[in-house]
Amino acid sequence: MNAVVAPPAHPASVLLGAQAAALRLPVCDHYSGVEARMKKSLQLQAEMTAEFGHCVFDVTLDCEDGAPVGQEREHAALVASLVLGAADGARVAARVHTVDHAAFANDMATIAGEAGHRLSHIMVPKVESVDDVLHAEKALLAASAGHLPLHVLIESPAAVHRAFEIAAHPRVQSISFGLMDFVSAHGGAIPSSAMGSRGQFEHPLVVRAKLEIAAACHAHGKVPSHCVVTEFSDTAAMQAAATRASQELGYTRMWSIHPGQIRPILQAFAPQQDEIALSARIIVSAAQADWAPISHDGTLHDRASYRYYWQVLERAHQTGRALPPEVAPWFAASPAPHHDA
Repeated sequence: MNAVVAPPAHPASVLLGAQAAALRLPVCDHYSGVEARMKKSLQLQAEMTAEFGHCVFDVTLDCEDGAPVGQEREHAALVASLVLGAADGARVAARVHTVDHAAFANDMATIAGEAGHRLSHIMVPKVESVDDVLHAEKALLAASAGHLPLHVLIESPAAVHRAFEIAAHPRVQSISFGLMDFVSAHGGAIPSSAMGSRGQFEHPLVVRAKLEIAAACHAHGKVPSHCVVTEFSDTAAMQAAATRASQELGYTRMWSIHPGQIRPILQAFAPQQDEIALSARIIVSAAQADWAPISHDGTLHDRASYRYYWQVLERAHQTGRALPPEVAPWFAASPAPHHDA
């Protein structure tokens, strides 16, 4: 009788750990709230999914800024219908009104209640504390959508102060930074230039807030999502901001508010091709050594560094980069399950 040979362990299973940032989301979160733009966003997502072979950005349908005043119920129904009509494999979310808004309960009942099985998550804006998270969680449970994770938007100095508490809640999957409201909350103490694509990386209070959110997310295995760049016609400014968010401030995801921002965000968050090639060589050698320490080009590597190089390959896959053939099968097959808040 032939012995059964166990398949080789998937790197995501071997290298997962407390500090592994196991949760993976697309690096771009695209927002739209007007009906025509919401439909165009979903169409573009389907087209780029076909191009890359997997979904490379989320689409978040916006109720907070997208719903005309007085027509919040109709807009929520529209969002639910668009979610239900999205293509198979689409990653579609909805941003609802704030928890203290009169339309919040209906948003959750309509969108999460009717289309929760097709949603990737619910975004809750202007979260001030864990109490707001608990309020949103209660609304999800009432809508029979208790499986849905929450993404939250932090937009005030007090909320930034509570970022670690908010990130610790198991329902929270990602925290986004609301730049414009954060600046406005300072009563004129921060100049308007800090809302621009360059100034937001220079003003100490804004940078401190961004770092606090990124640190809170990484401490609890959640995804920090960088704020929008409003100069959507300036591709160079957009890409420069995305690069700084990724390489300097520790963000692994970023908002888009115009279709032209999606590819620059993907490019800015993608690893360089030489880093992808090096990561592939190290991970393949590590797998061949059954994940024992190895020497590569005179440098010792073990599971601590393997985890980093595996994350490089995951990010390359997320951003649509070509993977070396020796590691591509790990991404063609179903990966080991990742943490899901």
